[in-house]
Amino acid sequence: MAVVVYSKPHCIECNVLKRFLMDYKIEFVVKDCGENPAFLEEVTAMGFLGVPVTVVDGKPIYGLQPEAILDAIKETNG
Repeated sequence: MAVVVYSKPHCIECNVLKRFLMDYKIEFVVKDCGENPAFLEEVTAMGFLGVPVTVVDGKPIYGLQPEAILDAIKETNG
């Protein structure tokens, strides 16, 4: 299972989301849109204008939606 979080350094929702994933011991990769503008282009290509965006095995979830993220992880793990 692959979990990717698109974020920016001073984004409060992004930081809360990353803390949530750490608390649930969910491994994830951070794509920092502040460091690399290409990551922000990936976000807009998914149809979103901002961060955070969490991608669980190809399924994008916009914003701080812990329940949706957990549901997507459960679906992936069967």
